[in-house]
Amino acid sequence: METITSIKPLLAVLVSLVAAVLIVVTKDNPNRRESCTIGAAVIKFLIILSMAPAVFAGKKIELLLVTLLPGLSIEFRVDALGLMFALTASFLWILTSFYSIGYMRTLKEHAQTRYYTCFAITLSATIGAAFAANLFTLFLFYEIITLVTYPLVAHKETPEAYEGSGKYLWYLIGTSKVFLLPAVILTFVFAGTLDFKAGGIFPGEIVSQEQTVLKVVFFLFLFGFAKAAIMPFHNWLPSAMVAPTPVSALLHAVAVVKVGVFSIVRMIYFIFGPETLQNLELGITTAYIASFTIITSSIIALTKDNLKARLAYSTISQLSYIVLGMAMLSASGMTGGMIHITNHAFSKITLFFCAGAIYVAAHKTKISELNGIARKMPWTMAAFSIGAMNMIGMPLFAGFVSKWYLALGSIESKHSSLLIVLIVSSILNACYFLPIIYAAYFKELPEGESTEKHEAPMTMVVPLTLTAIGTLLLFFNSSDLLEMARLVLNSG
Repeated sequence: METITSIKPLLAVLVSLVAAVLIVVTKDNPNRRESCTIGAAVIKFLIILSMAPAVFAGKKIELLLVTLLPGLSIEFRVDALGLMFALTASFLWILTSFYSIGYMRTLKEHAQTRYYTCFAITLSATIGAAFAANLFTLFLFYEIITLVTYPLVAHKETPEAYEGSGKYLWYLIGTSKVFLLPAVILTFVFAGTLDFKAGGIFPGEIVSQEQTVLKVVFFLFLFGFAKAAIMPFHNWLPSAMVAPTPVSALLHAVAVVKVGVFSIVRMIYFIFGPETLQNLELGITTAYIASFTIITSSIIALTKDNLKARLAYSTISQLSYIVLGMAMLSASGMTGGMIHITNHAFSKITLFFCAGAIYVAAHKTKISELNGIARKMPWTMAAFSIGAMNMIGMPLFAGFVSKWYLALGSIESKHSSLLIVLIVSSILNACYFLPIIYAAYFKELPEGESTEKHEAPMTMVVPLTLTAIGTLLLFFNSSDLLEMARLVLNSG
C-alpha cells in the first residue's frame, strides 16, 4: 500500500487550535468570535475532505511529528477508519457551531468565549485521535479531550453541574490511569511497538504462559477506554447531562463517546487483531459484555422521564452496538460496527439538537410534558422522529444498514444469541422512542397552552433539519461508508 507524506493531518488538527486563540482575542465582539468558530469548522472539514481521494485510492497519508524516545513518537496516519471518523466529526462541528449560536444567545448563557474556545480545542484533539498512527499518540489526544471538555460539562457552574462534571472527570481520568496507561505500557513490553497495524501487532500463535497476560491487557483496554461507556464504567455519561445541550450533542455524537468506541475499534483490529482474539477466545466474551450493556441500558432508558436522560442511556446502548460488531470478529459484523460510528452520530446529534430546541422554545425537559408539541414545533418533531426511527433501525434509515450487517455478522460468527440481542434491543428502542412520537403527534396539548407554532431560532432549526436529512441520505448513499469499512478490513 502506497504511503504519502503530507502536512495535511497536522493542519487539520491545528486549524481549530488557531481558532481557539482567535476566539479569545475577539471575545469582545461576538459576531467575529463566532465567525472564527464557523470559519475554522469549514476549513477543517475541507482539509480532511481533500484527503479522501487518496484514501479511497487505497493510499495512506502519514506525518511523523516528533520522536520522543525510541519506539515512542507522535505520528499521524490517515487511513479509511480515521478518515470516516474525522469527516463525521468535522462536518457535524460545522452544524453544531451554528446551533450553538442560537442556543447560547437565546438563553443568554454566560462564559460563551470559554465555551467556544473549549469546543475548538476539543475538535483539535478529536481529529488528533482520529489520525493517530500509534497508541501513544491516541492516548495523548484521548487525555486532552477529557481535560478540555470538563469546563464544558461544568459550564452552568451550579452545585449540580460541579457534581456531574466532577464524576465525569474522575471516572475518565481514573480509568485511563488505572486501566489504560498500564495497558499501553504492557503492549509495548510484549509487542515491542505501539504502532497500529492492520490485523494486530500481537502474533496469532501465542504461547500458553502469555495468554493470561494478554487477556488482562485486553480487558484493561476495554474498560480503560471508558468514554465508550461500557457497563459498569458508564455512570459518568448520564451525570454529564448537566451540560448545555450543544455540549451533550458533542459528547454523544461527535467527540467524547465516539473517541471511546473508535479507540476500541482501533484496539480490536489494529492492536490485537481478529486472529489473536479468536485464539484467546475473547471475541464472544466481549460480545456478551456489549450485549449486557445494550439490553440493560435500554431497559433503564424506559424508566427515564427526563428527555436528555433517556437519550443518554440510549447512547450507552447504541455505542455497544459498535463494540458488539467488532467483537463478532466476522467481516459483516465488523462492517456493521464501523459504519455505525457515523450512522449513530447523525441521528443522535439530531435527537439532542431537538431536545435543546424544545427547551429553548418551550422550556420543557420531561417526556411527560411533550403531549401535542408537534403542533407547535413541527420541524423539530419531524427531525426527532427521523432520528428516533434511525435508532430503532427501521428500513429507509441509516441505522437499518448498521443493524443489517450486525445481524449478518451474528450469523457468520455462528452465535444466534447475538441475533436475539439485536432483535430484543430494537424492540426496546421502539418502546422508549415511539411513545414520545405518539404523544407529540396524537395527544392534545396541555389545557390552556397556545396552539400557535413556535419553533426555536432558525440557527437551531436549520442544523437539526440538516442532520435529520443527513440520516436519510446515509441510507441511500451507504456505499461510501461500506467502501471505507471494506478498505479497513482489506488493509491487512
